[in-house]
Amino acid sequence: MKKVSILSLHLGYGGIEKCVVTLANTLCSRYEVEIAVCYKMYDKPAFDVDDRVKIKYLNKDLKPNHDALRNAISSKNPFKIMKEILFGLKVLYNRKKTMTKYIMNSDSDVIISTRDIFNYWLCGYGKKDTLKIGWEHNHFHENYKYANNVSRSAKRLDYLVLVSSELQKFYAKELQKSNCMCIYIPNSIENLPKKKADLKNPKLISVGRLSKEKGYIDLLKVYKRLVKNNPEWTLDIVGDGAERASIEDYIKKNDLDGVRLHGFQGKDYIDKLLNSSSIYLMTSYTESFGIVLIEAMSHGVPCIAYDSAEGAREIINSGENGYLIKNRNLEAMVMKIEDLINNKEERIKLGKQARESVKKYTSDVVKEEWFTLIEESDIYE
Repeated sequence: MKKVSILSLHLGYGGIEKCVVTLANTLCSRYEVEIAVCYKMYDKPAFDVDDRVKIKYLNKDLKPNHDALRNAISSKNPFKIMKEILFGLKVLYNRKKTMTKYIMNSDSDVIISTRDIFNYWLCGYGKKDTLKIGWEHNHFHENYKYANNVSRSAKRLDYLVLVSSELQKFYAKELQKSNCMCIYIPNSIENLPKKKADLKNPKLISVGRLSKEKGYIDLLKVYKRLVKNNPEWTLDIVGDGAERASIEDYIKKNDLDGVRLHGFQGKDYIDKLLNSSSIYLMTSYTESFGIVLIEAMSHGVPCIAYDSAEGAREIINSGENGYLIKNRNLEAMVMKIEDLINNKEERIKLGKQARESVKKYTSDVVKEEWFTLIEESDIYE
């Protein structure tokens, strides 16, 4: 049995971390799987890990001190600032030391890297006969400095797996003079849930990290306009993050009593919310893949997204299985939501087509692409 290692920064709440766990749970049906984790952020992983997957924490007692450093800077206390800077440097030093040691001593047949910094270390310290795979989740969103760094980090990898066809084409061109082959394998979800939403309830929903790039203030602006003519419709937001205080403040100042913030929640909790919702909304400025869209669509919930989210463009065929709103046009977003609010038959039709269209993203389908890459990688040569 082959052994596969996945290099992960942490196993807390986050899109990449969720994908890491999903892949590990998928691959362990055929391989011995180990996740090498830099930081132990919580007592247990945020997402359910198959019992067959081994987790190896490399720095159990050290974790990033971003919040403490920000607080020290805010206090303007030189002693506190210097203390947190030195501690942060210690964390970064130990991150590299422990991860490179793991890579050098690994007996894995395959190592999958999930960060550009890990790509560099995997290429520099990985054994010659180890299959080295990079796995890039982020869309560079015209940040070519970031894209160039990813390209440089991947030059000596065997493969770079991209989660969208758009990214695969871009990096294939960037890496055409290297030995690294760029492969498109989408992220996956579990098989379609048996129960789907009946789309009867006046409920909107959005799921994701509460950070600026997710555009949640824009979502609240949309809801503020929408609720004037549709006061019975509510909005559930699932997730947490740095922007939570700003979001709470906006909700309070604008008397948006129909908005409920649920914080981080597990899969079962989110599934129940999706099954009781009628429309899913995404207002992200950028989105590499949009796994949350696929999860909503798997429940038969029609989705509306701004087309600035690259991942939404990959998944939604506007007018067929959802709607894409161009140029982040708030008025157009409100009008399209109201169209669906007033037309249950259209919601049902879109939801049915959405559920059908995401079958290709289920783990049963996607896992075969990973199996092929790991076992028969020479077919890509």
